[in-house]
Amino acid sequence: MSAYRERETHWADPLVRSFFKLATTGIIPARWFQPALPDRAERAAKRGVLELEIVTHCWQYAHFLVHQLTSIADQPPTDLRVTVTVFYSESDKATSALLDHFGTLEIPGVTWNWWALSEPQLFRRAIGRNLAAKATRADWVWFTDCDLMFRDDCLDQLAAALQGNSDSLVYPRQELVTPLLADSDEMLSFDPSGAAKAPPVALERFYVSERGRATGPLQITHGDIARAGGYCDALGFYQRPSASWRKATEDRAFRWLLETQGEPIDVPGVYRIRHVSKGRYSGEGLGMRLRGWTRRLQSVLRDRHATK
Repeated sequence: MSAYRERETHWADPLVRSFFKLATTGIIPARWFQPALPDRAERAAKRGVLELEIVTHCWQYAHFLVHQLTSIADQPPTDLRVTVTVFYSESDKATSALLDHFGTLEIPGVTWNWWALSEPQLFRRAIGRNLAAKATRADWVWFTDCDLMFRDDCLDQLAAALQGNSDSLVYPRQELVTPLLADSDEMLSFDPSGAAKAPPVALERFYVSERGRATGPLQITHGDIARAGGYCDALGFYQRPSASWRKATEDRAFRWLLETQGEPIDVPGVYRIRHVSKGRYSGEGLGMRLRGWTRRLQSVLRDRHATK
């Protein structure tokens, strides 16, 4: 498996991908792959001032990441100590400049942690998440994406919700989301050559979206679980570098390995900017157009449901 794990591509990739897609439906026991994780009695149920690590990735998305980092810098928690870990590539100049700017800001209760990876490592998101999970010292790890914002005392409310909690995985019951925004939208008009100032956020454009499971940007994992199992560390397929950005199908595999879809908790102030263009993916062929059409259709259906 180790030789297979190190390659960027392999002839068996489609078969392995299909296998894990089937496995994560529950038809195959996760215990066949995942070594035993700490059970509830072995996991800390801490109270008081907790430690949280927020783990995010950024590739050509500085215009989203600026909103996330600004939301933390402008509204830092008082009942929680936070480490903000951002995985990025030094070849992404806009993101590098943004991180350089925020790295100079001293925010009470917040530690900035910039983690540079090669492009092939960055393009497989599970690699960075796995590195962070195994290295974390935090009580909880929030695996998220850079289009998420933490507003309205979100992090302090999270600290309250996690008091004495020993669940392996939790997630916000609701998030506030935008319709799909075009690249020309004012909220995405960030100029990385400026003073790293985020464009204004039009809060009236966000609507409530109910969540039924711990999706990719909303996976808040107990620190003891993260350290023991990493992020799909047991699945070599998801720990191999890639020549291009990979769709994050490993999120479903992560929940399968934990044998849970997560427990909902009430955490206000979780905002997510949704957008038509997926700049991390390359290409302009039929597949990319189909991806865009599908996202637009999904957005219309979500917006219609939200107004009922």
